[in-house]
Amino acid sequence: MDRSTLKALLEELKHEQLEEQDVLIYLLHKVQDHYQSHYIPPEVGDMIAEELNIPPSKVYEVLTFYTMFSTKPRGKYIIRVCTSLPCHVPGGREIVEFLKNKLGVEFGETTKDGLFTLEETGCLGLCGVSPVIMINDEYYGDLTVEKVEEILNNLKGGEAR
Repeated sequence: MDRSTLKALLEELKHEQLEEQDVLIYLLHKVQDHYQSHYIPPEVGDMIAEELNIPPSKVYEVLTFYTMFSTKPRGKYIIRVCTSLPCHVPGGREIVEFLKNKLGVEFGETTKDGLFTLEETGCLGLCGVSPVIMINDEYYGDLTVEKVEEILNNLKGGEAR
C-alpha cells in the first residue's frame, strides 16, 4: 500500500464522524481489507503511525491485542472456530479435528494454496445454534462435520452463501 492510498482511506474516515480513539481501529480494518491476504504488513503499520501522528508501538499494541487483525498473510477464507464450552461439547471437538485434518493445518496456519486460514476464537454469541464457525464475516451454526465439509466444498468451488 502506498501513502496516497492510505491517505485516501483516512479521508474516507473523516466523513464517518468517529471518536478520535476509534479512528485507528477503523483504519486498521480498512487497510486489512485492502489486502487480499487479510493482513497488515509491518511497514504499513509504521506508515499508519506516521499519518496518525502516534507512536508505532500504539499501532502494534492494537494489532496484536485484537484477534481480528493480523501482521502475517492469511487465506482468502478465514475460518474462525468457536471453542467455548457451548460449542465444544455438542460436536465442536469433532468439527475442529475434521477441519485440521481436511485442511492439513493447525490453528493460526494457512493452507498451502492460500485459500483457508484456520483460527480459534472464543464465543461468537450464537450459543443457541452451536457449534458455530465464522468464515470471513459469515456465521454458520447448527453444524455437523457433513455440513462443514459441504461449506468447504462450496467455497472451493467459488460458491459462498
